[in-house]
Amino acid sequence: MKKNLFFALAVLTALSLTSCKDREGTARLQVRLTDAPGDYQAVNVDIRGIEINSGTGESGWVALTNVRAGVYDLIQLTNGIDTLLASQELPAGRISQIRLVLGENNTVKINDQLFALRTPSARQSGLKLNVNTTLTEGITYTILLDFDAARSVVSAGNSGGFNLKPVIRSVAEAQSGAIRGTVSPAEAAPAVFAITGTDTVSTAYTDATGTFLLRGVRPGTYKVVVQPKEGYQEKTVEGVGVTLGNVTTLQPVTLSAK
Repeated sequence: MKKNLFFALAVLTALSLTSCKDREGTARLQVRLTDAPGDYQAVNVDIRGIEINSGTGESGWVALTNVRAGVYDLIQLTNGIDTLLASQELPAGRISQIRLVLGENNTVKINDQLFALRTPSARQSGLKLNVNTTLTEGITYTILLDFDAARSVVSAGNSGGFNLKPVIRSVAEAQSGAIRGTVSPAEAAPAVFAITGTDTVSTAYTDATGTFLLRGVRPGTYKVVVQPKEGYQEKTVEGVGVTLGNVTTLQPVTLSAK
């Protein structure tokens, strides 16, 4: 690996280390939306917000800040198609529930006619769904919200209108693994790369104790390249296996002085 790459990275080390400190003890959570088929031309759902509960009561709710709010046609999200609603770093640990907050612009299209969908309870308190999963530091997770349009649109009696009573199944799954390790001496302050073939899939920097965490690494086999600052020799660890939802811990890496 060319040394000028290291120098380019070294210029950004201070900023990168700050960013890494901000992400200590976090996992990445993605929330995606899909639909079971329904016999409608369109079912438009107005998604305004998403909240995650890491506790057991109302005080545990935290609103996600990177939500792609908007109106989504569920009929366009069938047959394995989904869309990203949010992606955010969250503190590692257990999450118990997810809450989907809907707006007022919910409609169903039948025989080329658009009908409003009344959703009073959803607008007031949101749709609470059980998740009950644990986020491990460095791992990427997806919560898939499977919105059953066919069961969620309900005729409002003789009024001719329709109510939206959402039937949603939530599935939480790990999407990646991670690689953790330590490098000594810590003052070598290396950049660390997970590489497969010619592709660098994850990059990290060691902290003051020489510890690093390569995040969001897909299952597979990698070489880990430890590229220190001037005065120390680069080192490569071959054949590092990564499995889904797990953190692979390397044997301590010791660098030699030049």
